[in-house]
Amino acid sequence: MDGTKIIELASYTLPALITGGVAYFLFHSFFKNEENRRRFELLKENQKQALPIRLQAYERIVLLLERINPTQLLLRITPPNIDKHDYATLLIHTIQTEFEHNLTQQVYFTTATWDIINKAKNSTIQMIRQKSVEEEIPNAEKLREAILLALTEMESPSKIAINYIKEELKTVF
Repeated sequence: MDGTKIIELASYTLPALITGGVAYFLFHSFFKNEENRRRFELLKENQKQALPIRLQAYERIVLLLERINPTQLLLRITPPNIDKHDYATLLIHTIQTEFEHNLTQQVYFTTATWDIINKAKNSTIQMIRQKSVEEEIPNAEKLREAILLALTEMESPSKIAINYIKEELKTVF
């Protein structure tokens, strides 16, 4: 009687344990799957909202780079007087102001891209400074000509940075 009771108990308990285990496994898999699906939906929604903001940041930085492009800068800002050092200071101040106005956009860019943008700004400033200290350039008009002439011999730093940004932007889509 003892052996039959154990067998009878096992015949009821074993199927219940197997059914409970299967139910636990199925519920656990279902809830894990559901959690992953919700996480994916949330990520997808966040990307949908963040993409337009990030694209706007790219647009603003390209606009910045175009505005500090020496060719555009020299056409937009005429010399207030004949002194080349005053003109160089005005150009550099304009570049710094433009850059500071867009400084917060760096949160949308990789460190490498932001470094390229920063280098484009610094290279442009350096080019203006180098040309302004050359002794054979007597005034602001000749400084403009010298900078424009230098740009015919090399690609502008802004153009290089814009090309880099365009390549990075291709990876966003």
